Amino acid sequence: MIRKAFVLLACVSVWGLSAPAYAQTDVSLLRSTAPDRGAKLAAAAKVEGTLTLYTSIAEKDLKPLIEPFEKKYGVKVNTWRASGDSVMNRTLNETKAKRYNVDLVHAGAVELEVLHREKMLQAVASPHFVDLMAGSVPSHKEYATTIYSMWVQAYNTGSVKKSELPKTYQDLLDPKWKGRLGYEIENIDWFVTVVQSMGEAKGLQYFRDLATTNGISVRKGHTNLTNMVAAGEVPVALTVYNYMPEQLKKKGAPIDWTVLQPAVVRGNAVGVMKNAKNPAAAALFMDYLLGEGQQAYADLEYLPANTKIASSLRNYKMLVVDPEESLDRRDKWRKLYDEIIMRGSK
Repeated sequence: MIRKAFVLLACVSVWGLSAPAYAQTDVSLLRSTAPDRGAKLAAAAKVEGTLTLYTSIAEKDLKPLIEPFEKKYGVKVNTWRASGDSVMNRTLNETKAKRYNVDLVHAGAVELEVLHREKMLQAVASPHFVDLMAGSVPSHKEYATTIYSMWVQAYNTGSVKKSELPKTYQDLLDPKWKGRLGYEIENIDWFVTVVQSMGEAKGLQYFRDLATTNGISVRKGHTNLTNMVAAGEVPVALTVYNYMPEQLKKKGAPIDWTVLQPAVVRGNAVGVMKNAKNPAAAALFMDYLLGEGQQAYADLEYLPANTKIASSLRNYKMLVVDPEESLDRRDKWRKLYDEIIMRGSK
């Protein structure tokens, strides 16, 4: 995905793009810290009447997030949903062609960092920034993390007893896990973050030992891997998002999950496009996602970035994926990932 992005970045030139003539809202309002910013933003958004959101949030989770906003503010949210890399690539391509169809982008923090580097986003001053977890807002303030997806270890309750679950990463080297470990193919950020937490040399050797000793079965798709655990085809999945096995568990599936600490979490972030046709509506929805909408995220089993919202997931020690590290040293880490995880898969 990131390699595709850099190919596109080489041919996309958006430096110095001016705001389109159709933008009627005074965009300085988005950066205002005045007490009446919220009221003015809501009024301007009502005039615009609509916004277009490109997002990687699961389709089934969009309705409970969007409907309360539309009802409260009288602003229609039009969505286009795809994977994070597809959202990023479509945004890059459309901006290159000067088709400003999207007002707001919600995808992985890594994808939002790419859009920032291409100068496609604009800074905002949401009053909710101060309530977010440390590291949720970069210094340029062109995007902010709304939720953190926590990678957990899911297991089939018919195949694995709770008493025998690994309690540390080292426990996974026990021979009893040979041929029983699944892994989602795109989780390079989990691999990198765990390696760095151990110390690079030690971490790399750990994964070499794990792949050699017990093997890692690589599968494509978090949902697919989670379903395979529930079906008993994969006894333990090392890298699925916490809400996936939790939702299946509540439906009665023979699946549960544990967390090897420190847990690795990856931010999903939101940012307003520099050439948004409806900048006030976009900024208002961004405020909503960081404030009122955070409870809806929690109800959907996500980890809300806003610390005012209670979540049992905050009890875990966490390591946050660094989007800049993911981009700046991607070639190095991809080579190591392919060598250790992909070639060592069984």
